[in-house]
Amino acid sequence: MLPPYLKQTELRRQVRNALEEDIGDGDLTARLIDAGEAAQAEIICREPAVLCGQAWVDEAFRQFDDTVEITWHAVDGESLHSNQLLCSLGGPARSLLTVERTALNFLQTLSGTATQTRRYVEAVAGTGVKILDTRKTLPGLRLAQKYAVRCGGGHNHRIGLFDAILIKENHILAAGSVSEAVRQARKLSHEVLLEVEVETLHELREALAAGVDRILLDNMDTPTLREAVSIANGRTELEASGGITLENVRNVAETGVDYISVGELTKNLQAVDLSMRFVAAG
Repeated sequence: MLPPYLKQTELRRQVRNALEEDIGDGDLTARLIDAGEAAQAEIICREPAVLCGQAWVDEAFRQFDDTVEITWHAVDGESLHSNQLLCSLGGPARSLLTVERTALNFLQTLSGTATQTRRYVEAVAGTGVKILDTRKTLPGLRLAQKYAVRCGGGHNHRIGLFDAILIKENHILAAGSVSEAVRQARKLSHEVLLEVEVETLHELREALAAGVDRILLDNMDTPTLREAVSIANGRTELEASGGITLENVRNVAETGVDYISVGELTKNLQAVDLSMRFVAAG
């Protein structure tokens, strides 16, 4: 099920824009095929992965030709093995070929995000730490990638600049201090999450004194993170960020922080290897 923030209207817009970008005035190569020719096809996953993007594939074919029939053999969030059949399709050959790339682009990209997220989630299993995404997403695909993170077992940080307050270094410099930045933020809203990014233990103490909802510990090494956890002593949530990799995320999680945010989930993206192949009828 899609999360509440991902409205059907937004999904349709994403797909419509992608189809218009690729098809333009029409698929010239597909005209080589007789308009009345029907075909069957399969989408196969060529490597271990986590599936995400069914709704985008369905919507792409629905918008272009709603006579195409799709039968799914896996669901979003499912772990896939190499050469696994994801779905079977049937309909006009021209339509299958024209929509193929748009559908696969969504499926490969979102599955890539879900797969990378699952790796991080598994790396911190048993620690109680939640893996968060960031705003470092592909332009135009923010909500889609946020959904993919959830399919991979991760959690969403703020969706954008409008649903939480995150006071960072430049905000602090402009306000004059952490405490003054927090004071001004409280004037704006008491309803949304108020988080402050700190780079030193001195700033951490100042943020704790200001009474924020969460503190982001930016680019701290593991000994400093442990000390930060000790200083906070459960008074507020702590989030570690900056320089997080699959190699060090377990060590960071074991310092006792509550969250780890990872830009790599959505930014340094490796698409999953998928392909669509026509199959003989019957």
